[in-house]
Amino acid sequence: MRFPSNSNSEENQQYWLDSFKAGDSWRLFKIMSEFVDGFDSLASVTKPAVSIFGSARTSEDDPNYQLAVEVGRRLGEAGYAIMTGGGPGVMEAGNRGATEAGAPSIGLNIHLPFEQAQNKYTSLPLEFRYFFVRKVMLIKYAMAFICMPGGFGTLDELFEALTLIQTRRIKSFPIVLVGSSYWSGLVDWMRETLLSSGSITEEDLHIFEIMDSADDIVKYIRRTVII
Repeated sequence: MRFPSNSNSEENQQYWLDSFKAGDSWRLFKIMSEFVDGFDSLASVTKPAVSIFGSARTSEDDPNYQLAVEVGRRLGEAGYAIMTGGGPGVMEAGNRGATEAGAPSIGLNIHLPFEQAQNKYTSLPLEFRYFFVRKVMLIKYAMAFICMPGGFGTLDELFEALTLIQTRRIKSFPIVLVGSSYWSGLVDWMRETLLSSGSITEEDLHIFEIMDSADDIVKYIRRTVII
């Protein structure tokens, strides 16, 4: 692919015009449709929503699965809606806890090549093709993030929120990293590398909290997200 040498030239403008093919134009309508469907569906949720993130690979007998069920159930009983990525593992556990409490259980599932299926514990299931649309919904409609141990997807959602709060693009909201043994290495790296190099400030390290027990998590959410 050839890029024009002068980014401000007429050549550059014509290049991008020629590259914007019909397929890309129609893709815009698909993106807009996902935004409209998401906004319309989630606007009906009247209770403040708490998002629970974590690995889709977490098995039902894993302590983190059981913890996510407990947190989802107790927050649901306290009057919150629970929102997850809609898939298996920790996401299923959070929705399962909400369902056990009779609370709104929202699942924002993403279409993946290996066909991640929507878990059976969602009372409001939504399907997305684009990760960035899904993340907009999570940011817009969640009042707090609870990040259980997870992989790249969990990190993506976590750092999206951290960046938006750090740059003051959105109002700060509670972010809980669950599992000090899991997250401490990452936080140590932030402090020893990012902070020491001046890439972040000490204040940035206070955007989130690290907790281990359901009691601490539920108390913190209830104290910071007032119903």
